[in-house]
Amino acid sequence: MVKGRGRIVVIDCQLAGVSGDRFVGALVDLGADAKKVVEAMRSVKDHIEGCKSLDVRIHDVIHRGFSAKVVEIKAEEEVDHREGIELRNAVSKCVKDLDFSRRASKFSLDSIDTLIEAEGRVHGKPPKGVHLHELGSVDTVADIIGVATALENLDLFRGTRVYSTPVAVGGGLIKISHGTVPSPSPATLEILRSKNFTMIGGPIEAELTTPTGAALLTNLASATTRFYPPITPLTIGCGAGAKDLKEIPNILKIILGKGHDYGLLSDEICVLETNLDDVSGEIVGGVTDKLFKEGARDVSIIPMFTKKSRPGYVVKVIINKDDADRLSRVLIDETGTLGVRLIPCYRRILAREIIPIAIEIEGIREKVRVKVVRDSKGNILRLKPEYDDAKRLADKVKKPLREVIEIIGKRAKKSVLK
Repeated sequence: MVKGRGRIVVIDCQLAGVSGDRFVGALVDLGADAKKVVEAMRSVKDHIEGCKSLDVRIHDVIHRGFSAKVVEIKAEEEVDHREGIELRNAVSKCVKDLDFSRRASKFSLDSIDTLIEAEGRVHGKPPKGVHLHELGSVDTVADIIGVATALENLDLFRGTRVYSTPVAVGGGLIKISHGTVPSPSPATLEILRSKNFTMIGGPIEAELTTPTGAALLTNLASATTRFYPPITPLTIGCGAGAKDLKEIPNILKIILGKGHDYGLLSDEICVLETNLDDVSGEIVGGVTDKLFKEGARDVSIIPMFTKKSRPGYVVKVIINKDDADRLSRVLIDETGTLGVRLIPCYRRILAREIIPIAIEIEGIREKVRVKVVRDSKGNILRLKPEYDDAKRLADKVKKPLREVIEIIGKRAKKSVLK
């Protein structure tokens, strides 16, 4: 098992979604102590009213040719529903009795809060007083406690970056206590909405992601990604669901590995592109200014030859992905182009910030903006004065611009490193 910082976990739920029992099974298959996890889950019986018996077993299965761990929970209960406050109190008592760490306790309580708050919003009632039917069973608390125990046992609450693929939610119609509803269920959909978490429909007609699974996933994963990040996989855990789906293996996969830190950050952007062969240079210059004013991160104009050997331009615009439609419309309106190519992509970047610094040269004092470039560890890699500020100061002190830029750079470095 990889120890220390630099660990990465990827929760791969893009095919069969996620549920509480599969989450527990995958973490045990990843290496968590099965005995400790089972004992913790069984202890829930002592902290929740109306549960006469609770048995938990974990064993190996084969689903569609793939081996995985399955968690079987058998409970005898005297009630058919519970209020949100009852479940939260049960989780709170469990984390105290099991002596969870601060991080494990917070994760457990955040997960149950996410669940009952979503149910409250769906039904228009206060979260703690909302009546829970399927989610009010002892299984819900047992799953949360089991996942938290496994994560604690694997030491994944510290020094670990957790990613998730977009979560598959299935489709079609499902039956719940309130009647027939579309999949994902209202509570699952509300959890994913409230957490701004990426989901994908299908690939089959079934409920693939449960509210409990969604609550656990969204409180653990810090980012969603369509593709795995740079990682050397070291251990793979698979958790199987109780249902044996015909179309796909009903398995949640969790990968633990070692990350590769090259001092770079990452973000997600979009690139807009269009070809122009019938506009003037004035129009091209005008659209460049307009795009910058409307929030484009960068605009490039690339000369080219188009059909019939006509000279033209490729306009390439780097934007925030949320601005794609708006800036595409700006590009179309300003140039008359008939179409814009939209290319979503990830990029590796250095952190940048603008810091104002007071600079005095030959008795003339000015505030100069300096761009400070750092890597992901906070190391300063580059300092560069903003051109307009450096030029203004150079004109005032009547010195060559290159000398003023050098002076600003030296003094800015001392100021920033204080």
